[in-house]
Amino acid sequence: MPRVHVHLAPDRDRSYFIEIRPGLLDRLPQRIARTEGRRRIFVITDATVARLYGEKFYRDLAREGANVVLLDVPAGERSKSPSTALALQSRLLAEGISRDSLIVALGGGVVGDLAGYVAATILRGVRFVQAPTTLLAQSDSSIGGKVGIDHPAGKNLIGAFHQPSAVYIDPRTLRTLPAEEFRSGLAEVVKIAAALDARFFSLIERNADRIRKGNEALITRLIAAAVGLKASVVARDERDAGIRSALNLGHSIGHALEASTRFELKHGEAVSIGMVLESRLACEMGLLQEREAKRLTRTLQAAGLPTAPPHVLNLARFESALLQDKKSDASGLKMALLRRIGTCALGIPVSIEAVRKIMGQASRKGTRG
Repeated sequence: MPRVHVHLAPDRDRSYFIEIRPGLLDRLPQRIARTEGRRRIFVITDATVARLYGEKFYRDLAREGANVVLLDVPAGERSKSPSTALALQSRLLAEGISRDSLIVALGGGVVGDLAGYVAATILRGVRFVQAPTTLLAQSDSSIGGKVGIDHPAGKNLIGAFHQPSAVYIDPRTLRTLPAEEFRSGLAEVVKIAAALDARFFSLIERNADRIRKGNEALITRLIAAAVGLKASVVARDERDAGIRSALNLGHSIGHALEASTRFELKHGEAVSIGMVLESRLACEMGLLQEREAKRLTRTLQAAGLPTAPPHVLNLARFESALLQDKKSDASGLKMALLRRIGTCALGIPVSIEAVRKIMGQASRKGTRG
């Protein structure tokens, strides 16, 4: 199984590896206990993952002699909040966390973002590792060091860049993932392919049925390809100054949809709709040919993802969240938009009027994939 390195030159001591191996989670407690010795280990997870994997992970660490504490938060996006982060920080301080402690983020994207943010801010930064258990986290959010929490004004508006010390990916955890969460994760895999690699996109396009049926070998291959692409981008552009912003494809509109529906839309669902609407923007602006936009839409539909906004949408709330998008600047909205499958144009100015137009068109068309 692949081991992908994220090279963060010139700070080689911040470089790290990503290991992808079915069954890895069962062996991980022994490995962590062996390398950490008597340092404190804090496992942060959510209530659902605690029941499925976290309690066993904690017991296995303790059995190996580790000095370990298990902390869990409620499952769901609402846990990515300042109040939850503060509660975790208070608990960690009460348990005696120190600068040489290790935080293990065991769970999906919410847990990874939240635990990473807590690791970045407590004691001005402690080490953490990612052990992602969802397709979204395994293919995308656990890699690259973007950590953060939400604010009432919008998603991921409070955060930091704090790279993990390692990422351990076990595709077998996807066996317990609900179907809707698996589909949500597929949106990020499609996004990486559409933004960066036309051949990878074609692989997904040709194998949509096998992917939806959960073929482990194929899904492991998809994860490895997505991880390799993202690792390469992060190594070249850690802080979103250039090529990494291609990975924001679908996220400007997607994040606004999430916030305006009060997170009733799952992240991947919102990103899927965001990619389709932003591809329509790109067509309107003459950047993208219609046939390429249709390929993207068909692939997302084949993955079981929605491709049009909800019929009931608070447009004022949507526009407010969109205008708060952290990827924009003082001159207005900026987006990564497709030029063709596999290539993005970066930092494209987009008017709110143009967004209103494509939202209106989508509402009139009115079907969800």
